[in-house]
Amino acid sequence: MDHVPVDSPLIAVTGPHKRFPFAWWATRFMLGLMGLKSVYVTARTGMPSMPVHGIVIGGGDDIEPDHYGGEWHPRRRYDVERDRFEIAMIQQALEANLPMIGICRGAQLINVVCGGSLHQDIRPLRRVTPNRRSIRPVKWVDLEASSRLMAGLQRPSIRVNSLHEQAMERIGEGLSVVGRDRDGFVQAIEGRYGFLLGLQWHPEYLPYLAAQRRLFALFAQAVRRNDAHLQLRDPVLS
Repeated sequence: MDHVPVDSPLIAVTGPHKRFPFAWWATRFMLGLMGLKSVYVTARTGMPSMPVHGIVIGGGDDIEPDHYGGEWHPRRRYDVERDRFEIAMIQQALEANLPMIGICRGAQLINVVCGGSLHQDIRPLRRVTPNRRSIRPVKWVDLEASSRLMAGLQRPSIRVNSLHEQAMERIGEGLSVVGRDRDGFVQAIEGRYGFLLGLQWHPEYLPYLAAQRRLFALFAQAVRRNDAHLQLRDPVLS
């Protein structure tokens, strides 16, 4: 990984290959507010041809259970190609200590890559937080007092939306839980080194909330401080 001046940082944003990638448009808007350029990449486009200064692993379908010792469910949707593609991207970012955010599925996949596991359906386990999926903020996440996330946001809790039925269970190596909802489910993780943040909610859909914009501002600060870029490699198919 070479060090270069970061005049126009480029962020690779992952997601599903579909006609209307709303999450990508929303994420691009938030990154643009912070002065960051972005490129959308999928398992079909392959890795970007230019070096990137940070990575956002987006939301989407469930992760293939084989990756963390879970059980297959015939009614759930999996994207095996996307799993393989994003796992390769996460591994490279971790090795290079490149700033990275995981959103919803993205946070779960970072945890899985680090050796963690998932709750495959938390709906029957909820008692305080709603089962209803909502793009609007509908629940609170309490932040760990000693976390870098709380220090960056300067607040003990944050109101978030809820679009997930799975959640992080066993936390992977090198990761720490820094936020839980009122039912105790993990909602935020961070790496012990560098800038690595996993968020179970979708901050890109909440640009009208200052705390959600602040998350992307913290990411942008880390990208510029890191002053490095990485040429990503496509996964080797076996």
